[in-house]
Amino acid sequence: MPQNLQIPSPRHPDSDTRPPRRGLLAGLRRAVVEVAFIVFLFYSNLLMGEFNRVNSPGKTFAVALDDIFTIKNFAIAIIAASIGYVAFEYLRKKP
Repeated sequence: MPQNLQIPSPRHPDSDTRPPRRGLLAGLRRAVVEVAFIVFLFYSNLLMGEFNRVNSPGKTFAVALDDIFTIKNFAIAIIAASIGYVAFEYLRKKP
């Protein structure tokens, strides 16, 4: 019988053998966060382009935001972010 066999205490932090919580909700939350981040990058790129393209004296931040937040831009952002998420998940899980 081995001499150094130790029985873990139920109160010891290393004795927690439950698997990490990876349910449907955690996967959905991760997808929403990653898609939202890609949408954020899309809109920040549009905003920088809007200020670089037309830098006139009347161009304010509010006018630039009004120009970039349209239904068409939002649809493009969501579609591109979804495609990007699927592509990165495929690459992440590829052996």
